[in-house]
Amino acid sequence: MPGISGIELQKQLLDEGCSIPIIFMSASYTEMDRARALQAGAVGLLTKPFTVESLNELLAQALKEK
Repeated sequence: MPGISGIELQKQLLDEGCSIPIIFMSASYTEMDRARALQAGAVGLLTKPFTVESLNELLAQALKEK
């Protein structure tokens, strides 16, 4: 996403009171990014390439939580 990172978008959504389930997908991330995303309420973080099964697990978890 040009101009904004996923973590920044997550923070902006939370600041606006929007608490939708978020699953991050990234080719690379730092452990600090992962910790920040999860601490802020992300359902999970998938590293590319990921399996359909791992995505389905997180989607099921996100739907169950909401």
